[in-house]
Amino acid sequence: MAQAMRPNSATSLLATDGKSHPLQDTLVGVTLVLGAIAFVTAMFHNLHLLSSWTGLVGIATGAYGQFISATTRERFGLILGLGASAIGFFLGMAHGGLFGGIVG
Repeated sequence: MAQAMRPNSATSLLATDGKSHPLQDTLVGVTLVLGAIAFVTAMFHNLHLLSSWTGLVGIATGAYGQFISATTRERFGLILGLGASAIGFFLGMAHGGLFGGIVG
């Protein structure tokens, strides 16, 4: 009868460690927003500047967030944001790049 209480196994994958991580949570949110913007704007050829720059910044914030992340929930959101940012960045580069043909 002296069994230890275990957390609910249905939510343990996305459960936090019970501590506050404001920097990591902010990086997750910023990476997800930048990834969404980069992904959506990459579908329009004339918005390549916006998609390539937001994708590049999203990749940078996501990479730093992965470096300092503490929980699986944070890493999950960061990977989603990183993937969307990378797709937006690469499509933005294919449509005209970071400087729109001004340089080079």
